[in-house]
Amino acid sequence: MPKYLCLQRPLPGANEPQLSPGEMQSMYARFNEWREQFQNHLTDVGGRLGGARLVGTQAGPDAPLVEVKELVGGYMIVTASDFDEAIRIASACPGLIGPRSGVEVIEIQTP
Repeated sequence: MPKYLCLQRPLPGANEPQLSPGEMQSMYARFNEWREQFQNHLTDVGGRLGGARLVGTQAGPDAPLVEVKELVGGYMIVTASDFDEAIRIASACPGLIGPRSGVEVIEIQTP
């Protein structure tokens, strides 16, 4: 079955207040229900991106670079029968899509 990379991305101009502790607790309860519902499709539940280092054979340009973690809040990998099912699974994930963020679903092509 195909796999899909789901990237949480902040939406431009979104400036909503942070969730309260009670709202966070409710969101995590719904997240656990979602995770249980789609457990057979969640290849990697992923997480937030942390520190990174660009590695190459040559030094990078001497200029500020955009880091991936500035563009991507987190990731997960889902297994689905097709693109539409992957989008349905990702869209149902509490906390992934909201006033401040959306999800980009990308098919992982393997040889």
